Amino acid sequence: MDHWRKSSYSGEGDGNECVEIATHPTHISIRDSKSPTRATLTLPTPTFTAFINALKNTPTTQ
Repeated sequence: MDHWRKSSYSGEGDGNECVEIATHPTHISIRDSKSPTRATLTLPTPTFTAFINALKNTPTTQ
């Protein structure tokens, strides 16, 4: 069984404006917190780590 958790940045109240993740030794699963019964995206752990690092290194525009 997956243990889903939300980001601390997910907003007030239920925090339904975010994604949730479930971590495993070999992969990370991601789902929309507004629709938890819908499809999930599952990535190998190294791929997810590279994705997050790329996001952190992307300049933001305002």
